Amino acid sequence: MSPPPKKLVLAASSADAGVAAWDLRTGAEDIRLRPCASRPHALVSVADRFLAAAQAPPPAGNSGTVHFYHWDKPQVAIKSFPAEPIQVLFADPEGSYLIGGGGKGNIFLWEVASGELLHTWHAHYRAVRCLALYDYLLVSGSEDGSIRVWDLITLLDEQSRLEANTSYLYNFSQHALPVTDIACFLGGIAVSSSEDRTCKIWSLSEGRMLRSVSFPSIIDSVALDPRSHIFYAAGRDGKIYVTAMGVDVSSHGNDDSSILGALDDHSKAVTSLAASSDGLLLVSGSEDGNVRVWDTRSQQVTRKFKHSQGPVTNVLIVTPKRINLPPLQPLRKVRSSNGEAEARAVILPRPENNIPIPGNSSSIFLERCLDALQKHDGSSRLFEPGVSSLYGAPNQQGSEWRSRYLELQDLFVHEQWKFVFLDHVLKSVGEMRKFQWKATKRLNIETG
Repeated sequence: MSPPPKKLVLAASSADAGVAAWDLRTGAEDIRLRPCASRPHALVSVADRFLAAAQAPPPAGNSGTVHFYHWDKPQVAIKSFPAEPIQVLFADPEGSYLIGGGGKGNIFLWEVASGELLHTWHAHYRAVRCLALYDYLLVSGSEDGSIRVWDLITLLDEQSRLEANTSYLYNFSQHALPVTDIACFLGGIAVSSSEDRTCKIWSLSEGRMLRSVSFPSIIDSVALDPRSHIFYAAGRDGKIYVTAMGVDVSSHGNDDSSILGALDDHSKAVTSLAASSDGLLLVSGSEDGNVRVWDTRSQQVTRKFKHSQGPVTNVLIVTPKRINLPPLQPLRKVRSSNGEAEARAVILPRPENNIPIPGNSSSIFLERCLDALQKHDGSSRLFEPGVSSLYGAPNQQGSEWRSRYLELQDLFVHEQWKFVFLDHVLKSVGEMRKFQWKATKRLNIETG
């Protein structure tokens, strides 16, 4: 019987202490990746295949690098040089995309498989502090206190971007001070934390705030319990607050009655949190340089790790996938819209021996988007032949769109590595979205 896969707890610091990895089962240190000095939310595991960490720029400079690490090598495998210092890094669950938030308010979207910079846009007036993803909706929080929700399909389609009234779907400005973290929950619920000592709960489907919870301390990080409507809030007073979302509560405004209790074992501010996929474990990092592993059922500490003398800024729980990868290739330059070579991105080549890596192609993301379009508001009728249009005539456009949809689906299910067709597909997806939107709008007008 093969042993269970190794599960690691990772921690990084803003001090150059490297990324420490401990075996969650034995408690022994597994490896320490050097060098690394990262801000909060700047360390990410890309589908557990490799690690990426945005480096804090030196005090005398305004440039920063992104380091990429293999699991079994303690040194940096690749250094990437973005156009501006990256404050926060985020990867989608499949590891298809790497998203970076910059110190000047810009967001960068790279495709992992090719290393291409697919799109960059100015998202906020000040630095991007945190990112989260729910399906194809990207949520960003900024130092300017705003939270914005972005539709990645629209962002990747040039025609849709030009026709949109705004580049974002929603702009939330209820936080009075910088946003420190965002996490997304099933059902399109997002939880944000801020230096204004509140956590706010949002509906991404309705584009509104559901409620606000006040805390006795600034909250720097949040983690969701996937088993229930509970989230953990990391306070600068050294406590981790166990909080009920209460999204079904009809009252709005501030509500501090949802705090169910607190986990208390750190001597300084708790800076980062990570919950296991089953919700049974919670990992916390603190300014005291320590990492704690909590059993969420008993609310007791089961492991204690010492990272460094400096503050811990990031913690992760990962199950490394040690697949047979060839050496990473040299970085290619990618160009901005004005034609200047201004950024570089990691290239993760295809594995040897034809070992598939799930999520390495744009097709997974696009197929999910196409499915979402067909299911949107139950309006798959737009793709059904013979269905009457708004004016009673046969819906010929619907039949045409269904044919195009099936062609695109076949293309990306059976020939998913052909990234060269991405632009064509995105334009078609954008046209389908516009057709649905216009049809719905006309129907609403006619029905009063």
